[in-house]
Amino acid sequence: MIRPVFEPETLPVIATGADLPPVAGECLTPDALRARFERQLAWTPEKIAEAPWRNHEADPRVAAVLVPLVVRGHGLTVLLTQRADHLNDHAGQVSFPGGRQEPFDADATATALREAREEVGLDASRVEILGALPDYLTGTGFCVSPVVALVHPPFSLEIDTLEVAEVFEVPLAFLMDPANHEERLFSYEGGERRFFAMPYPRAGQRGTQTATPEAVQGGHHFIWGATAAMLRNLYRFLAA
Repeated sequence: MIRPVFEPETLPVIATGADLPPVAGECLTPDALRARFERQLAWTPEKIAEAPWRNHEADPRVAAVLVPLVVRGHGLTVLLTQRADHLNDHAGQVSFPGGRQEPFDADATATALREAREEVGLDASRVEILGALPDYLTGTGFCVSPVVALVHPPFSLEIDTLEVAEVFEVPLAFLMDPANHEERLFSYEGGERRFFAMPYPRAGQRGTQTATPEAVQGGHHFIWGATAAMLRNLYRFLAA
């Protein structure tokens, strides 16, 4: 099957989550997140997902990402990467640090930590693992385990420019407010695809470690697809 090609930023917004409550600020602290992951509260993952993976002759490729929540003085932020344009998978997209599981990785956490070290130079000694969200099956055939963690400053980053074009941070409060969650629709011959998007203004990133004056003038970091879906699941988890 040939996957349809489209420009997600140009597609219509058919709904937002403005009718849903944001996660309260007191629930977005390190202590509150530790307590939430320790509790076994029932919750329902988001139903909207990527177009189904249609290759039934092979198992999906196992992968993991680190969902890094940076402990800043003004509140938690989410560390995200902009993937390099030349990559075969998800080129140019905003993503969490992560990648395929290797045979020597003990588990999803080991994969996520290793990939974060390789991609952005994040030292595992600065990372406090909280837990994991449900696996996410992408339309490109990856079964991704999102490993959620706190990242404690000070830390330094060293970007692998072969894989990562940019690193930036978005306030967790912004991403946990569903008023900032867009649902977009792509219609094509043979079906349609609905996906989440969470555009974040680049101007809000002035002063971050990797931003340059040219990079922050106008426009948005367009968070969409699997990354936005996993953030939406984080919202559902914290709002339960």
